[in-house]
Amino acid sequence: MVDGPTAVAAAASSRQTAGAAATIRGLLAADGSAVAPYATLLASPAAVLRDLADAVYALCVVHGSAPGVVDHALTRAGDHAALAWLTDAADAMRAERAYLARLTAAVGPLPSTPGHAAAEAAIIGQRQALAMLATSDRAGCGTGAALALVLDWETVRVVLDGCAARLGIAGGRDFAPVVHAAGAFLHAIDAAPGVERALAFGAQQVLAQHRGLWALLESRAAAREPN
Repeated sequence: MVDGPTAVAAAASSRQTAGAAATIRGLLAADGSAVAPYATLLASPAAVLRDLADAVYALCVVHGSAPGVVDHALTRAGDHAALAWLTDAADAMRAERAYLARLTAAVGPLPSTPGHAAAEAAIIGQRQALAMLATSDRAGCGTGAALALVLDWETVRVVLDGCAARLGIAGGRDFAPVVHAAGAFLHAIDAAPGVERALAFGAQQVLAQHRGLWALLESRAAAREPN
């Protein structure tokens, strides 16, 4: 897996004073999809439909299959609070997988792109890396990954909803309550230092994979420009 940028070190120092919530919020602020330039472009009215289609297909490969990150984390929930939140989050992500499937069917064929085979292998590799992360036996790692996925998905949903609007199809289920519940659970966590480190590691790795995905999609869009 890929290490994050310098924000990880800063987030680690905040963990010493404010716990997992400050660390993960710091990681999201520095490295989340909300600050990825290409995700921002895809979320705007200026997005090209074929680029949106490419993103939908890629997101479906990474997150559209069951079991997903949250499902894996649920099987390793370490306490009642984590079990309760992960159960609700897993239900929400099942609805997101159905939404992704609807969008993939509606958006049309995958746009022709030079170097597709290598890109496809990289995207499948991301799915496998996330599955390994979420099934880690390290206490807190899977839960941290699930938290980061749900909180970062708030931005992903903006991209998906923009695509749905362009296609004239119904959007997905309201995701705001899921994000709110994730934030409440995150701020209620009171874990031992070792578990906090695992929570942060799981979160950081999910964001690293998402960051890599947006970069890959941006490079694919650039490769299509002359066509």
